[in-house]
Amino acid sequence: MPTIGLMILAAGASTRMGTPKQLLLYQGRSLLRYVAEVAIASCCDPVVVVLGSQAERMKLEACALAVHIVENQQWAEGMGTSIFAGMTALTAINQALDAVVIILCDQPFVSHHLLNQLVEAYRATQSPIIASAYENTLGVPALFDRSLFIELMTLKNVGAKSLIKRHAERIFQVSFPKGAIDLDTPAQYQQLLRG
Repeated sequence: MPTIGLMILAAGASTRMGTPKQLLLYQGRSLLRYVAEVAIASCCDPVVVVLGSQAERMKLEACALAVHIVENQQWAEGMGTSIFAGMTALTAINQALDAVVIILCDQPFVSHHLLNQLVEAYRATQSPIIASAYENTLGVPALFDRSLFIELMTLKNVGAKSLIKRHAERIFQVSFPKGAIDLDTPAQYQQLLRG
């Protein structure tokens, strides 16, 4: 049975939102706490939360949960630095990980069922990347096999999507239409609350 770690990227400054989106309320708790609870409910273990901007405030949302909190001091240099911090932590916790799932804290419709579906697809197909498919694109949540760990750790200032594009022919897709909904602006958040 493969061992799958998971990282939640939650280091950004939410400049377009004007307030930390990690702390926006969703279903009675902060978005960060909600996504962390989803991750914990999945079959992935260990779970790492990568924080950056206003890390001290964010820690309060996740410190009581069964997650490992990592602070990325270089968060402003791009998402790749947060992936590096998350990968460093995950592989230190368990050097025998077979794969890693990457999720963002601003996709409110991510569920533990979807995360488990990514893992099941990986077990069934052995594809090096299992990516979510939405709005004619492939993206996160996505699972990456350990053969790609070094590439993940050297992304620098870009996110995992660049790796998905680079290995497009080696990807297995899992349909996630609501993956297109993420929260970057106050209008998008209000639309989410209106349902």
